[in-house]
Amino acid sequence: MRLSFSISLGFALFTAAVPLAAQSFDSTAVAQLSLMPMPASIHVDSGGHLPLTASFRLAVPRFKDGRLTRAADRAITRLARRTGLPLAHTIARDSLLGTLVIDVRGPGETVQSVDEDESYTLDVTTFRAVLRAPTVVGALRGLETFQQLVTGAGSGYAIPLAHIVDRPRFKWRGLLIDVSRHFEPVDVIERNLDAMAAVKLNVLHWHLSDDQGFRIESKRYPKLQDLGSGGSYYTQTQVREIVAYARDRGIRVVPEFDMPGHSISWFVGYPSLASAPGPYTLPTDYNFTAGAFDPTRESVYRFITRFVAEMAPVFPDKYWHIGGDEVDARAWEANTAIHRFMRRHKLNDFGALQAYFNKRLSRILAAQHKRVIGWDEILHPDLPHDVVVQSWRGQGSLFTAAAQGYSGILSAGYYLDAMSSAGQHYAVDPIPTGSDLDSAQAARVLGGEACMWGELVTPETIDSRIWPRTAAIAERLWSPATTVNVNDMYRRLAAVSVELADVGVHHLSGPDALWRLIAQTDRIAPLRALQRVVEPVSLGQRMHTRRPTAFTPLVQPGDIVTPDAAEGRALSALLDTLFRDPSRGAGLRDSLATIFSEWQAIAPAIATLHSRAPLLTDADSAAAALAAAGAIGAEALRYLGGGPPAAGMWISDRLAQLDSLAAPRGLMRLAIIPQLRRLVLAAGATAATTGQ
Repeated sequence: MRLSFSISLGFALFTAAVPLAAQSFDSTAVAQLSLMPMPASIHVDSGGHLPLTASFRLAVPRFKDGRLTRAADRAITRLARRTGLPLAHTIARDSLLGTLVIDVRGPGETVQSVDEDESYTLDVTTFRAVLRAPTVVGALRGLETFQQLVTGAGSGYAIPLAHIVDRPRFKWRGLLIDVSRHFEPVDVIERNLDAMAAVKLNVLHWHLSDDQGFRIESKRYPKLQDLGSGGSYYTQTQVREIVAYARDRGIRVVPEFDMPGHSISWFVGYPSLASAPGPYTLPTDYNFTAGAFDPTRESVYRFITRFVAEMAPVFPDKYWHIGGDEVDARAWEANTAIHRFMRRHKLNDFGALQAYFNKRLSRILAAQHKRVIGWDEILHPDLPHDVVVQSWRGQGSLFTAAAQGYSGILSAGYYLDAMSSAGQHYAVDPIPTGSDLDSAQAARVLGGEACMWGELVTPETIDSRIWPRTAAIAERLWSPATTVNVNDMYRRLAAVSVELADVGVHHLSGPDALWRLIAQTDRIAPLRALQRVVEPVSLGQRMHTRRPTAFTPLVQPGDIVTPDAAEGRALSALLDTLFRDPSRGAGLRDSLATIFSEWQAIAPAIATLHSRAPLLTDADSAAAALAAAGAIGAEALRYLGGGPPAAGMWISDRLAQLDSLAAPRGLMRLAIIPQLRRLVLAAGATAATTGQ
């Protein structure tokens, strides 16, 4: 049901005069849109549209709000870039002058909270569009939907007639960016905040400290950044600016300062905080370290109290992440004073000791009006129930926490450095169908967060590791649970990916820049073609193949290629059609033959590049493997073109070859091997029986 506001007489007459133009809503028209996330409810009338012309005006009749005004100005800039129209940036106060009218009930919370109302409605008629929201944040979400509705219409642009009622399914929809392992400059954070806003994410989880680096200025304890950052950190002024930048886009910023483990960077400047005397140096590798805070000394809690008091005003959000994961017991085992403390306080094991530390930490943060978040390992019977548990180990941990009365956030299944496909992430639901959670427990599942850990990303590569896959996760967290069509998700993701590039992230342009760098030429078409059929190896494979350090330049081909190779999906779709519709066989076989021929042509082109660019060794190897795969595909097509099926010996031999070709080529692998296996198996049968 549409929201009804008490507004000025002129605006009331306006809304009465232009109801939604038609009632004949068209599901086919909805299916042609490229919205992401899909709204909770959308109806489209295919009988008309709202034209976008140079006379487009944006009106905000209710009240003046700096955040809304700035958002409106950004929206006009994007519309002008999208349409080529010279749009006026003047915001009208009279709703009758607006092509898009934004009617907001109020500004919302001074400090945006997890309970901020993000709902909105959007009505588009042939006269104008009306966006209504209870808060400015809701209006920000609606503005993003309006932008995505813009479509080409003949010689110009238009918005389809629509009625949208939208609200998020989950209130916590985040992205973790780890800046400790590799520092990310301010502009990287800001452009990713813009992309987050475009797909309605609302939490930046900023992982600011870990063993490899402490990334924020402390004026009270300057050795934290002076000795613990390697010279790369954010000033408090920069952090405040980023927090304000995020708030302008309806995004909360939650800091993470990892403790008691993952904390070597604290101890480089302040070794007295640690359970072992040191001295400490910043690790340059990513091996597991045993350093940890000493939970038994009052001086440690005094230090943390003062640090939190300094940082609390910099981060106004109510939540504060303490980390708490992967504490190595070796950090405490060798300290006899810790053992005495545990006996005196009847702490039976190191889990109880960490729970003691977390309770003390919780009280310190509560004094600053902060609420604790921590990873799975903090869950303990002694943990205060206002703590939020973030699950990286699986939904089982999340559901256990919910059953015990704790709120939780899911990150298992959303680790971007695992190099999973968008479709795999999309299939992960914080509350899957058929879960055993009752309504109270389900309400404690706040949502989820995608995680971009920093070992394998730099400012040049981070965008292509985050986007566009995170848009699929954003939809899973915003849209109804029934929005599950993977093929349609990929269709819309392709369009949204282009919009994200326009917002400012470098996921499309970044790989090209690195290819030019390592190939020492701008003639990179063969490398672009290769990128469409290969993917990076998994995180585990990378760490076991060529384990990087903090000094490793991440400019190998496997660092450049992106997850979720597009040509693998396209090839699957062609095979689906080929086996489902034999009447189209000849044309589809011709298309496949062209693809396989192109694969074979890539190899000599990349070999030529490699002769002048040694960094292309892995690309050369992958291209040779691709050529061999293309030859197998071409052979299979000849069998499918008529005549007897392939002999069993040929099939077993080609499958063995494909198994060999599936092996990693340096830091990447071919992403089209499963499709070719399917084609080889089809060559041994008739097309009519090969619909697998």
